[in-house]
Amino acid sequence: MQLTVKDKKEHISVSDSVFDFKFNQALLHQVLVAYMMNIRKGTKAQKNRAEVSGSGKKPWRQKGTGRARAGSIRSPIWRSGGVTFATKPKKYNKKINKKMYRGALKVVFSELIRQDRLSIFHDFSINLPKTKFLVEKLRFLYVKSAVILTLNLNKNLLLASKNLYKVHVCSVNYINIINLINCEKVIITLEAIRKIEDMLI
Repeated sequence: MQLTVKDKKEHISVSDSVFDFKFNQALLHQVLVAYMMNIRKGTKAQKNRAEVSGSGKKPWRQKGTGRARAGSIRSPIWRSGGVTFATKPKKYNKKINKKMYRGALKVVFSELIRQDRLSIFHDFSINLPKTKFLVEKLRFLYVKSAVILTLNLNKNLLLASKNLYKVHVCSVNYINIINLINCEKVIITLEAIRKIEDMLI
């Protein structure tokens, strides 16, 4: 299939198997759920008797004191002791294989092209790491929220985008599917789209 490079007014050929992939809602949903579950962190935690701070010395001798036997001040039946069945952070990780992830990327990029939300540029950069330069460049393109994909991480673009909540800059090696779906436009360089094509073909 043919795609247009915006700044050079030329057409490039890309693989139909990558950028004209059939929409698969079930696959995309499964990958998105796994991605969001992997971001989630379990935060609830308690200390068991091995983790509570305190001496390991026996509080008093075994016999002759008239008191109950005690072997540790960290016992769960003592105040400030450990918890018997201590809660530990739950792991929500969900595994997806490479074939599923690549398939989901094909679905996303193909759908972006169908919806005219993918813009290809031969070069997309700014001379200085200034937010106002990036804002002006995006305003010229009538874009309010965007993901900017480059082959290698562009330092000027990255620094300029830090104050922009709806603009994300990343390299092709760290693509975030959720950001691709939620943004208004995906701006990608010619080198980056060739790299993605090689990765997914």
